[in-house]
Amino acid sequence: MPDVPDDPEPLLVFGPRSPTYDFGPAHPLTPRRFGPGIDLLRAVGARPGLAPEPAPDAELERCHRGDYIRLVRAFSADPFLPPAAGIGTGDDPAFAGMHEASAAVAGGSLEAAEAILRGDVVHAFHPGGGLHHALADRASGFCVYNDPALAIARLRAAGLRVLYLDFDTHHGDGVQALHLDDAGVVTFSIHESGRYLFPGTGFADEVGRGAAAGTAVNVPLEPFTGETAWLEAVRSIVPALAASFGPDVVVSQHGADSHAWDPLAHLRVTTTAMGEAAQLTDRLAHRYAEGRWLATGGGGYDAYRVVPRTWSLVWLAGAHRDTPDAIPSAWRERWAIEAEAYGQAPLPRRFDDDPNAGLPLDARQARAEEASMETAGHVRRLVLPAIVREGIDRGWLDPLEAAAAPPLRVAPSPDRRAEIVAPLPPEVAARVDLAARTLPVADPAAARAILRGASLAGAGPPVAAAMVDDVVVGLAIAVDAGSHDELLTVGVAPGFRRAGLGTSVLRALVEARPGDRELRATVAVGERDPVEPLDRTLRGQIARRMLEGAGFRVRAAGGRLGRDDPDSLAAVLAGST
Repeated sequence: MPDVPDDPEPLLVFGPRSPTYDFGPAHPLTPRRFGPGIDLLRAVGARPGLAPEPAPDAELERCHRGDYIRLVRAFSADPFLPPAAGIGTGDDPAFAGMHEASAAVAGGSLEAAEAILRGDVVHAFHPGGGLHHALADRASGFCVYNDPALAIARLRAAGLRVLYLDFDTHHGDGVQALHLDDAGVVTFSIHESGRYLFPGTGFADEVGRGAAAGTAVNVPLEPFTGETAWLEAVRSIVPALAASFGPDVVVSQHGADSHAWDPLAHLRVTTTAMGEAAQLTDRLAHRYAEGRWLATGGGGYDAYRVVPRTWSLVWLAGAHRDTPDAIPSAWRERWAIEAEAYGQAPLPRRFDDDPNAGLPLDARQARAEEASMETAGHVRRLVLPAIVREGIDRGWLDPLEAAAAPPLRVAPSPDRRAEIVAPLPPEVAARVDLAARTLPVADPAAARAILRGASLAGAGPPVAAAMVDDVVVGLAIAVDAGSHDELLTVGVAPGFRRAGLGTSVLRALVEARPGDRELRATVAVGERDPVEPLDRTLRGQIARRMLEGAGFRVRAAGGRLGRDDPDSLAAVLAGST
């Protein structure tokens, strides 16, 4: 566990306006959840510290169009207007005071973001937030204003780079759409596939566009996928994303509707898995973002058995407190009759669930989990830089390790000529500096760990480096992949790019390796400078030119990778036999 403040107290966002976001007694997103939810939060030690107030229009306009805000105001004054912009439908019926209630949800997340920016707190949790479907000009999926997207926009205005994690069973389409062109925001969403569930989006080929291509990450799961595959996908992708991207702040959405008991969807996740995801998010915030973490609630339609426990587990993760052994009996007694009246009884005795939420692991779930695991593995290959993915798999990098990287002693001048060293001896790799962003890894400690691990890999292809004094400004790294060798990365520090150094260091690796084995390379959308990525098309052109300059045969990648990333490349350099 990384070093964290002693007994921190996450800011809990809740107040009198929170239950006023109310689409009516028959609507699934019921404000009844706040009764048992806040009551259980109080039982584990949380106390509301910020009462949401309506955000001004100028703040809402960070993500929403002015004419849409005016329309919401009109419905707020007269809920019987004809349906428009998604309002007045079954999902988002108009109600009196709609604007004020919706703007208060947005205001809660915005004020929580402000508290984090001021340094008043490192963690904040807004359980009434997480309305992730709203778009710039329309309501959608129970969401009028998109409070996570608005908070992200405020954090971006302060110059922070944001990692957004969405654990709701529905794709976080609104947040993705509102930040799709911003390379300073990475959005991750794990959800039931849009082939079966609203909003019908969130497929693996939705990766972002232009310079931001690779910053949208989606893991669509098959219906009936349970906690095993869900957690494996989260563990295998999210920490690696954080290591590569190096966020300044983490924003998350913890919808409880992926639970096995939720009435609106078909996943079989447990509160145990949800709690682990929250703990992982906390660790990543401390590892990469100086602890800055804004968590929101989201969906969740079992208002008594699931939502209160999920909210409590998120808060406990941010408070760095152990999960209590049992839910207080006083809480269960208080809410038992109401829960039974709504068909959500008996109330659980523990915060964590039995394995698989007590359901039998049937053949349908086993097939779903196998397919979902395959999808997660494919997404991992698609969006993660190969050097990060392999570095983790080969034990070079622990993305949760809180190791500190020493500052660069002297930043080399770009007018200095780099010396090519191939192979790079391990003892040299252990003592040299690594110029920032030579590898597709924003975090300097992670980059140093990868360089050290690759140089110590032993038999197999060497590491080739371009050095100015004792600073590495260019790298080419390949590994033994069994039947062939695999090129993992060719990287050049920003000040030394566009001068042919990448091709030179790649040629040095090719010449230094044994020539009797095939060397392969795959270039997908994850291969990018995480801080200042180039346009996706230009990235492919540079990669093709560099590979061909070193003797590779290059073609468009085929199969699933090529379908989801049409600009991806596959390259091969034949051995001498």
